[in-house]
Amino acid sequence: MASIVFYFEVHQPRRLKWFWPDSVRNENVENLEKFYYDDDENKKIFEKVAKKCYWPTNKILLGLIDKFKNQNKRFKIAFSITGTWLEQCEKYDKDLIETFKLMAESGCVEFLDETYYHSLSGLFADKSEFREQIKLHRDAMKEILNFSPKVFRNTELLYNNEIAKEVENLGYAGIFTEGIERILNGKSPNFIYGAKSGDSNKSNLAVFLKNYKLSDDIAFRFSWRNWNEFPLTADKYAGWLSASEGDVINLCMDYETFGEHQWEETGIFEFLKFLPDEILKHENMDFLTPNDAIERYKGTNQKEDNIIDVPWDKTISWADAERDHSAWLGNHNQLLCFSEVQRIAYLIDKISDEAAKLKFKKIWRYLLTSDHYHYMSTKNIADQEIHNYFSNRTNAYDAAVNLMSIISDLKEKILIQLLNEATYQKEKIKQEKETLEAEQRKEAYMRSRIFKM
Repeated sequence: MASIVFYFEVHQPRRLKWFWPDSVRNENVENLEKFYYDDDENKKIFEKVAKKCYWPTNKILLGLIDKFKNQNKRFKIAFSITGTWLEQCEKYDKDLIETFKLMAESGCVEFLDETYYHSLSGLFADKSEFREQIKLHRDAMKEILNFSPKVFRNTELLYNNEIAKEVENLGYAGIFTEGIERILNGKSPNFIYGAKSGDSNKSNLAVFLKNYKLSDDIAFRFSWRNWNEFPLTADKYAGWLSASEGDVINLCMDYETFGEHQWEETGIFEFLKFLPDEILKHENMDFLTPNDAIERYKGTNQKEDNIIDVPWDKTISWADAERDHSAWLGNHNQLLCFSEVQRIAYLIDKISDEAAKLKFKKIWRYLLTSDHYHYMSTKNIADQEIHNYFSNRTNAYDAAVNLMSIISDLKEKILIQLLNEATYQKEKIKQEKETLEAEQRKEAYMRSRIFKM
């Protein structure tokens, strides 16, 4: 039997304002966020996508969950929701979160963990920030959705052996990444694989591989009229799934596929409504959440020939034709910003004022969000169209100049904070020294008076 694992990524970045350092030359940390982040634009985009995608798709999915809840084969799905999305949802459309809570209560929906800020921290040499952001996300899932994830999904499905090791050490049972051919050596992505753990192949971490061809048939090709399979209908697609060999078919895509990337006029909502019925007409298929799949197919990832080995320099992701990290770190400007933003972490840790440190760190963490680096990409025409679609800057150069301006300004503000603290500490030491010397003079005087008596 082939089990369908449907996984949706729900994310909105905190977009940056067009920024020039002179505008905030004398501002302190209390006011920096309003100069760096374009929350008017973020609100506008969130409300637009909520209307086009989140609300109608959630309504459809809740209806499907209810429709199949008493049947032998239930409709099941999985989500990963970023911390930045949750923050915006709480600010701009609180009622929407309630629909995700209903899904969590249904028992048919699993929520995955990821980095809270949808960040590139998994690519840092020092993984402490990566671990901290995962904890922040885990806490948010528990607090908001009362859910404790057991499976992990890294930002943009970025994956290598180092990331897998960190995720396993944090206690997760599984991780998602891209089912690209170069890591499979001729095998199918439709099985649960194991992660390479250090020098040993013995790892308990299950690796779910996205079937990118079948996923992209919905996410990218659904409305493409020049595609030889256009139009894609639910029964046709279910037939393709049924004919696929393997244990699990992982269909992974942005949640905004429904209604935002593929507009309602394309028929994407009707496709989604009818798809579960068409899939379950085939006796050899059912729906599972990722954790269900691990339970059913446990052991297959322990076979020696089922180990996924991805060294750091061969990092994979779900982006662009290359499916590596070049969408975010593929040119000089991206690498420069990535290098500079990491250096800031060292400076923040030196701040003594705990309140100021927390504020600087929060501002800094939003700058780690992968979208900012994605906007700077300079790729071939096909991939660049995707980068431009998501960007709020007119071109990659403007995006790079803007991000570096903010990084540089933030660094300057942190250095001023450290200088002020050092000056304060120096003055404090000076005053303490003067007080001590005065007390010593007073004590010496009193002693001299005693001796004279």
